[in-house]
Amino acid sequence: MRKIWRSSFRIVVMISLVAAHANAGDWGQFLGPNRNGVSTETGLINAWPAAGPKIVWRTPLGVSMSGVAVAEGAAFTMFQDETSQYVVCLNAADGKERWRTSVAPKYENAMGHGPRATPTVAEGYVFAFTGEGILVALKVADGKQQWTVNVPKLLSGKPNEYGVSCSPLVTSDRVIVHSGTKAAAVAAFGIADGKLAWKVGSGNAGYASPVLMSLNGEPQIVSLTGSSVLGMEPKSGKELWSFPFPTEFDCNTASPVRLDEQHLLLSAGENHGSMVLAVKVDKNGAKAEEIWSSLGKDSQLRAEWQTPVIHDGHLYGLDNQGGAGPITNLVCLRLKDHKTVWQKNRFGKSNLILADGKLFLTTMTGEVVIVEASPQEFHELSRATIMETTRQAPALADGHLFVRDDNEVLCIEVKAP
Repeated sequence: MRKIWRSSFRIVVMISLVAAHANAGDWGQFLGPNRNGVSTETGLINAWPAAGPKIVWRTPLGVSMSGVAVAEGAAFTMFQDETSQYVVCLNAADGKERWRTSVAPKYENAMGHGPRATPTVAEGYVFAFTGEGILVALKVADGKQQWTVNVPKLLSGKPNEYGVSCSPLVTSDRVIVHSGTKAAAVAAFGIADGKLAWKVGSGNAGYASPVLMSLNGEPQIVSLTGSSVLGMEPKSGKELWSFPFPTEFDCNTASPVRLDEQHLLLSAGENHGSMVLAVKVDKNGAKAEEIWSSLGKDSQLRAEWQTPVIHDGHLYGLDNQGGAGPITNLVCLRLKDHKTVWQKNRFGKSNLILADGKLFLTTMTGEVVIVEASPQEFHELSRATIMETTRQAPALADGHLFVRDDNEVLCIEVKAP
């Protein structure tokens, strides 16, 4: 009886920790409700109409690598103009601007200008992280700033070489980001006041975002930094386990992927490759062990900045050849034996999410692509060009796909007639 009660309690805790207490159909943070790029929506189209995707609206904005979060009938993203970085709120129905708030001066970087992180909507606030590492909390209703923290300055560090790209994670009354300093690899701040709640580890941040997941029946934050992966207790920040995963230039960018209650996958580009860890618990605590890896220039999966997705015992991901090279393959791996079951060579640099048994992808050349999520063979269902260069993963909410480039945010109808 006690075992059943404890399991039920853990489930309740897990639900209460998930950011935003999202409404059905919301996509209130980076990579969706569970930060795994997977939507539970069904009844979606299998191909674009003959005349092309039905674009519900286009709203001009500006330069940014930030994705789109959708919650409470609104779409949120970041961008910059000639002077400032902004968080903007648009009507999800028609794209009309509700408000915009300047949160920092413009950010310039040799690898691309503007903010990188995707806002997170939770508890009536929008949390955003700027290109130089300023964490802000704004009211959803009107964009009024509640607090702001210059994280690198507070923790005596400096922003990543290629800019701060960690999308904030909200759990209960904490907002968690990668700080990437000698004083703290990961830090948590109070939702209400922005005060430092805890800090863990040390070292460069890398470019990934923390993920809340359950391992061994316990909710924990898993963070892939520039050189290692950490498991932490959400409330206190206590480090539960760690494992080294260094890459050249600290280019860990794809998020950790939960495979089941004991296993997770790490993957990185720059010809680094992938690894599956087993997180085991005994009387001495938790420990992570490598159980499979495919590393180096011949790796099966080198996810440069695209987090893979899981569906029916298979992983679908984008494998980038070379050090930030132009060749990217779309691959399907069987999880039970880590075998590649198919590979579409030179698919193109892209980003992806999963919904209704299909992969919805955006390519760097401005295409939106639908691919069947089947291990039988690669089967592209539809493709169309609708925008300019993009690196952001799509967001999916209430039968609509939200995408963007450096000029516009677009809303596309994807619900089947």
